[in-house]
Amino acid sequence: LVLGFAFFLCFIMSTGSYNYFQFVQQWPPATCIRSTRPCLKHRPLQIFTIHGLWPSNYSKPTMPSNCVGSEFKMDNLSPKLRSKLKISWPDVERGNDTEFWEGEWTKHGTCSGQTLNQFQYFQRSDSMWRSHNITEILKNASIVPHPTQTWSYSDIVSPIKTATKRTPLLRCKPDPVLPKKSQRAQPNSLPQSQLLHEVVF
Repeated sequence: LVLGFAFFLCFIMSTGSYNYFQFVQQWPPATCIRSTRPCLKHRPLQIFTIHGLWPSNYSKPTMPSNCVGSEFKMDNLSPKLRSKLKISWPDVERGNDTEFWEGEWTKHGTCSGQTLNQFQYFQRSDSMWRSHNITEILKNASIVPHPTQTWSYSDIVSPIKTATKRTPLLRCKPDPVLPKKSQRAQPNSLPQSQLLHEVVF
């Protein structure tokens, strides 16, 4: 059962401390269904939103984090950009957008300082979100969250590959709605449906 998505779009930007950025989009209903934190009581947003822009390295599985860099300052974000980020990069779990942005900048953004300052970091993220509209890409392929409809690996990969010119890697997790016993593989049984959790480019 495919109820949610989280997308990693990687854009190569070579520097001394990292090789590329992982641009991470999340599906709010899935974020909430798997979250240990209390999500907002209202119905989660039904569009993909930004989780973060993460500097990463090909040679190291652990991405750089909490680097020495400038502290987050709201004044570095123009009122116009802040308004955009409230749509593209909201805190879907606790509703504290400013705290969410500060946390992502402190953990990941500080490591991108060689390439992007704070304004550029958030502005670039918002621009990529608007130019890579995963919600629309899948919707145009008739792939939308559904309580009973499921899709194969290739069903999801194909429209994303066509639209982004990149072949994604899908990562899935067990559906928390299914009993644990039913999630265990049985001899000669059909594979159990899982939640689409990540797509990595």
